[in-house]
Amino acid sequence: MGKKQTRSQFPKGFYWGGAIAANQAEGAYLEDGKQPSTADIKSRGFFGGLRRDADYYPTHKAIDFYHRYKEDLKLFQEANFNIFRTSINWTRIYPTGEEDNPNEAGLKYYEDLFKEAQKNGITMMITISHYETPLALIDKYGGWDNRKFLNFYLKFVKTIVTRYKGLVKFWLTFNEIGNASVVPICWDAAGIDPNSDNLQQRMYQAAHHQFVASSLATKMIHEIDPNAKVGAMIAYKTVYPYTCKVEDVKAAEASKRKEYFFSDVQARGYYPSYIWRYFEENNIHVKMETGDEEIIRQHTVDFLTFSYYRSRVVSADYEEPAEKTSDSLEGLVNPHLPKTDWGWTIDPDGLRLALNELYDRYQLPLFVVENGLGAKDKVEEDGLINDDYRIDYLAGHIKAMREAVADGVDLKGYTMWGPIDIVSNGTGQMSKRYGIIYVDLDDNGNGTGDRVKKKSFEWYRRVIESNGDIL
Repeated sequence: MGKKQTRSQFPKGFYWGGAIAANQAEGAYLEDGKQPSTADIKSRGFFGGLRRDADYYPTHKAIDFYHRYKEDLKLFQEANFNIFRTSINWTRIYPTGEEDNPNEAGLKYYEDLFKEAQKNGITMMITISHYETPLALIDKYGGWDNRKFLNFYLKFVKTIVTRYKGLVKFWLTFNEIGNASVVPICWDAAGIDPNSDNLQQRMYQAAHHQFVASSLATKMIHEIDPNAKVGAMIAYKTVYPYTCKVEDVKAAEASKRKEYFFSDVQARGYYPSYIWRYFEENNIHVKMETGDEEIIRQHTVDFLTFSYYRSRVVSADYEEPAEKTSDSLEGLVNPHLPKTDWGWTIDPDGLRLALNELYDRYQLPLFVVENGLGAKDKVEEDGLINDDYRIDYLAGHIKAMREAVADGVDLKGYTMWGPIDIVSNGTGQMSKRYGIIYVDLDDNGNGTGDRVKKKSFEWYRRVIESNGDIL
């Protein structure tokens, strides 16, 4: 048998582009028949809280992508994008979720957006549910732990996939589906109030309903548009034990499995054996209907996508000198790695490890669909924005992807997070900027909204032009 040639470059036809979420970019939150979603009652501030009486909601105005998408897509084309990932605001199509007929104005908006992208030579990747659910459904039925959500979701899926057949090549069923089990993001991912009683039970029941919904959506999409591909999307953080103490290694492995659970079900088609012990020890009783396991087994995803911003360090205990991360969600800070302005570690090598771990586990094509640096950008007196720190971050991670490709990983594409500055989901801030395109708005929504190319824009344009060879 001849020696197989290893690949040292990105494959021909590699997808390069950027990703946003509709609710963080569009604004126009009650225009053309749209009604509020779960994203629209998040007030400003770090995980700002769910309030109906706040003085300011960043998503209501956002960056007005709703009206300005043509100029933004033109900029993406100028940067050589051949793929763009966004989502569809559910409440633009079914304002309360319970309507029999969809809202034509909402359907027409996305049709125009996708056709405009096509005109610019850009392939569409659409997240069906990206951190928003009709608020009216949550108010009436609770969250995704109520099985009624399956039918509401599948009605939405059938409508949009039928309408956009031939306009959308890649569909993702849920954004970062594993966050249905993470506090406080369970609100974003599954409409579960993080202050609920019996929270663990509610979160994992919601996750089960999303697994069934995802499998039925996968079946439906394949039937309606045989040329479309359906993927799962998980949040992934490479996990390291804080020390080589056995307890820390065990804690790291347990943490990994909590993350893997969600991709295991969607990619392999069954609940992994390890999760049952976790359920038992945490008094979680997931209710399954007859046929659920068969549905999950028969309709697995075609590919796997994930977000990667940083790695995590896990310890069996949090004793000093370990430093907790600023947001206290992700365990401990790695003392060997630099940090962003928001205290997130910068770890490109962790991305190479992530790609290898996921490909070894599933042998499915992979996409990195979120990766980027949230930073405070300064506009110089001459109007330039010299974001060399962002260039360094992206270059390091693209280099890590190239190494993973050389390792044999089947990597199909890369969509950096927030190619244009958008409202941060976690903090509600505009000042936590990810883009290669600056948007002149501050944390209170003040400013011209003008788009300005940063130094990283031209750099990323050249990276894509060279298919990742020139960094």
